Order: sequence, then structure tokens, then C-alpha cells
Amino acid sequence: MSNSRYETYETYNTYETYEAHKAYEPAGPAYADTLYGGSDAPPADPHSAETLGYGTTPAAPAAYEDTYRPAYEVPAPRTSRAEARAEARAASRTGSHRRSAHRRKARYAERPGDGSMRRLLPQALVVAFLAGGTTAFVAKDKAIELNVDGKARTLHTFADDVTELLAEEGVDLGAHDVVAPRPGTEIASGDEVAVRYGRPVRLTLDGQRSEVWTTAHTVEGALRQLGVRQEGAYVSTSRSRRIGREGLALDVRTERTVTIMADGRARTVRTNAATVREAVEEAGITLRGQDTTSVPQGSFPRDGQTVTVLRITGGREVREEPIPFQVRRTDDPTLFRGTEVVEEAGRPGLRRVTYSVRTVNGVKQKPRRIRSEVVREPRLQLVKVGTKPRPASVEGADHLDWQGLAACESGGRPDAVDSSGTYGGLYQFDTHTWQTLGGKGRPQDAPAAEQTYRAKKLYERRGASPWPHCGGRLHG
Repeated sequence: MSNSRYETYETYNTYETYEAHKAYEPAGPAYADTLYGGSDAPPADPHSAETLGYGTTPAAPAAYEDTYRPAYEVPAPRTSRAEARAEARAASRTGSHRRSAHRRKARYAERPGDGSMRRLLPQALVVAFLAGGTTAFVAKDKAIELNVDGKARTLHTFADDVTELLAEEGVDLGAHDVVAPRPGTEIASGDEVAVRYGRPVRLTLDGQRSEVWTTAHTVEGALRQLGVRQEGAYVSTSRSRRIGREGLALDVRTERTVTIMADGRARTVRTNAATVREAVEEAGITLRGQDTTSVPQGSFPRDGQTVTVLRITGGREVREEPIPFQVRRTDDPTLFRGTEVVEEAGRPGLRRVTYSVRTVNGVKQKPRRIRSEVVREPRLQLVKVGTKPRPASVEGADHLDWQGLAACESGGRPDAVDSSGTYGGLYQFDTHTWQTLGGKGRPQDAPAAEQTYRAKKLYERRGASPWPHCGGRLHG
């Protein structure tokens, strides 16, 4: 500092000069009022103050202590975070500030009669403001490398964290997008922020369909990210194919171990086949004719699965089977109760049935019916059922041994028929004799009680002569 400036300093702080109007105060509003007439006190004329020579001690009271400091020696006040950010933005417009500072400097310099200290104070304030703003600007500005979906660029920002940075850059995030470091993380100059957009993949993996999301740019990267084993796998598209934001559909079949049992031998293959039939063919096994497999040939082969090949031979077999006839019964009041007479005999029908017969691995299987046709319809059988009350007895014949006669003639069997087919029943009636006695149909078809009743009526007419060999049994 030159002597002239120092002398100005001494003159400016002379006690008597300030005492003439008001007590000395540190640099502040009151002090400014004293200098520029801002208060009600009459303005002081600095030109009327006594000027002392170099080294002269002013005649001030002993209790006075000079606390004045030039502006460039006063420490800058601490600012809040919001104020610092505002100063930083203001400092970014340094050109306009500098021009404003130059104008203020020129205005103070042009005021006539001001002392050199009066010129020094505004200049020092401007310098301090510019220095503080520049420092805040430098402190808040950050150089960040932003990589959005593989496209990297370096930018400068005043953002405090990742969320503010992405908002400033207009980067919108979806539910499946990934950011590193995560949103809300504070950032500093030199940091790297990466954004990876999610892409939908309609994945069919080993026959199972699902929709998954990936941030990878290629099919190979997506498979790696999803943890799909790619060695030996079938992939429906090129692994190097890029995946757009719209995603893609992908069919993947991993390599599996499948065991094929055929012709008494086991073959194990590593395959990425889509069906069991393809896996069987890869094992070198040919299916012929009716040959099949133990699981559906179009099903997906699972890892560790065992498939058995079934060798089938066989053909068709035609059989004729009878169709049972139905019986219709009608009441007949002319017949004794308990008597049934076949008016028209039924006849079975005939059905022709075609069966599939086959052997599986040499073992004959149960025939399977595949077709049936009726060759002849069955004929209905008509039967008359007696409803007439049975007579209690035949006078003059009830006391005879009819049971002994029946045992001799037929062995006691009501349905007995002789070898010629002419005689039947307990008492071996011929059909003509039976019907003349009131019987219906054949005697062997009538109940035993009715046969005995008709035999008693025959005895009344002809005695024991109808039974020449066994008639003597009637009398014991």
C-alpha cells in the first residue's frame, strides 16, 4: 500500500470528523447514512476535516478503539445452501455482473471530492461478491457422464442427486427400467450415471410360455441375464439380434438328457428336440406301421425322461354273436293259474362284430371292438299266462298214487321228454292227448300240478290203460 493511501486511511478515520455528527459505527447502514446523508443529521463535509501528517496521533479520547476494517479484509458471511445455489446461477451470468460492477466502479470514481477510501470500499465489495459467486459456481457445477441405454455423453449440471439429474435431462423411467446408482443418490463431479430401459420378451422356454423383462440389448445378453443355459440350446432367432424397446418373441429349447427304450435296448441322447418323436429319431430309432411310444409323440421331452417304444403288430378279427330275443307275456283266462303256454317261440338274432387284435412287444392284447352290424333281427316270443282258478280235485282219482306213477314214467321230472320227442311231462302225454284234455301248448311246459290234474281227468276217461307199464303203481 502506498503512503498516499495510508494517509487517506488516517484522514478518513479521524475521530473528530465523525464526532461532529455521530459516534463512529462499524461499516453498516448507519455508517453509510453518515457518509451519504441518509440520516436526519446534517451531512458531514469530509473536506473540512483536519488532515494530519504521517505518523501524527489524533487527539482522541483514551477509551476509543478503532474497529474499522477495509471491505477486502472483512470475512465473507456464510450462506445457506439455497443462497449458494442462487449465487451459482447468478454467477453463470458473469458477463452482466461484470458490466454492472464496472458501471458502479466508474460511478464512484467520478464523484468529485470523494476520498480514495470511498472509492476503495465499493470496489472491494464488488470484488468480494464476484469472488464469492465464482467460488459457488465452481463448487456447484458438476461434470457427469450420463449413459442412457448405451448412449453416453458428458454434461455439466447443478443437480444434487440422480433424481434431479434425470429430471433435468428429461429421462422418464418405467417400472422395469434400471438406474445405477439408484434414484436419490447424491452425485459429485466425475460420477457416472447409467440408465437401462426394460424390454419385454415373450419367452417360450422348454415349452413353458411367460413374459419377462430384460435390460439387455441383444438376445444373447437377455438369455445370460435371465439365467438360461445356452450351451447346446436351440434359439429361434440369432443370438446377436438386437432387442428394440418394443421387445420380441423368443423360443428357446435347452439341451436335455432323454433315454429311449426300444427293442430291448436303452439309448441315452442329449437333445434340444421339440417333440418326443424328434428325440426318438435322433436316437436312431425308426417307428413303422402301428409302432408308437409310451408318451404322446407330440409332447415335449423333459430332462431325465425315459420313453419306451412300443412295437405293435396285429390285424382284424370278425365274430358272429347271437342277439337274445325278448318275451312278451299275456294273460289267458282259459288256462289255470300258474300255467304258461308258449304261443309263438322266439328266435335269437345274429350280430357280426369286427375286433382289432394286436400284440405289443410280443404280448397279445385284449381284442378291441371297432365295428358291429346286425345280420338278423331277433324274433319276439309270445307266452300266455293262465289266470283260471285251478279245480280242487277230480272225484274218484284223488286217492291214487300219482307220485309213484310220475316216478315210473318220467323220474318225477315235469319237463321230461322221451327220446323220440313225442311224449313229455310227468306222465308222458303226447301233445294231441294233452290238448283234448284242455291243456295248452306242450305238456312238459305246464306246471306239475296242472299235469297231475290232466292225468286224473284222463284216468276218469280211460282208467290206467294210457300207462301200460307203470299204471299198476296207481294202486300201490
